[in-house]
Amino acid sequence: MHTIHALVAHLAARWQNLTTPAEAERGDSPVGTAVITAILVAGAVVVAGAIVAVANGWVALIPTQP
Repeated sequence: MHTIHALVAHLAARWQNLTTPAEAERGDSPVGTAVITAILVAGAVVVAGAIVAVANGWVALIPTQP
């Protein structure tokens, strides 16, 4: 349990450090990067799902032996 609390405390301190106004002038926001990454991941999941659906459709067309 101590490890979880330490991890949460570390992440909260890091988040606070990254979102300070002094750090804001360093370039792209980590929030914007996270949003772009989430959109790319969602797109990859959709493409993978479409590929699996097409492959399952092709496999369904293969005749089975009686």
